[in-house]
Amino acid sequence: MHGFATQIINFLAAILLLLSFAMLSQRRVLSLLHLYTLQGLALVSANLVLGYVTSDTHLYVSAFLTLVLKVALIPWILYKVVLRLNVRTDVESLLNIPATLLVGIVLVIVAFNVASPVSQLASSVARGTLGIALACVLLSFMMMITRAKAIPQVIGFLSMENGLFFAAAAATNGMPMIVELGIGLDVLVGILILGVFMFQIREQFDSLDIHHLEKLKDD
Repeated sequence: MHGFATQIINFLAAILLLLSFAMLSQRRVLSLLHLYTLQGLALVSANLVLGYVTSDTHLYVSAFLTLVLKVALIPWILYKVVLRLNVRTDVESLLNIPATLLVGIVLVIVAFNVASPVSQLASSVARGTLGIALACVLLSFMMMITRAKAIPQVIGFLSMENGLFFAAAAATNGMPMIVELGIGLDVLVGILILGVFMFQIREQFDSLDIHHLEKLKDD
């Protein structure tokens, strides 16, 4: 049974990595939001599988919280922000798509090399996916630093947090519940603050390009 569960976890990890690559090359805000929601569903599925294998009830609670926060509430908040700001058009990137994907492949190779010795020390049935989890974190971080618009950067940050959650599950069968609750609350509060922040940028500069913030520094 553990072998079959490991195969499912590996399949979900591969989906998570493909979604990270898709987000890296995506140019539409709403499409990014849909891909982030699919990442949340992959995390929910991974927690359910791990909970079934380990008989750990807190993983079921974690799956429920992930479903509420990352699949329902946070995407809904971001969707309302996107509609309110009317930024459903193509987003800008500092690199073209081929160069972005090439750097992304290099990051995946680095992540696997770094995670390989660590995964051998882990006891989880998902320890083989630690390299994929780290790769998702690096790809999301790259998405943050290569986008010029505020909303794609926020989605990149949330995707990076998904990678960290999956890494925790891959290494230790999930974090303690109190830690997950604290992180979930922090992320939700952060989203609300960033929403207000984006409205302020739009009102001040009539654009969500973060390069306009340099004008504030000059003033």
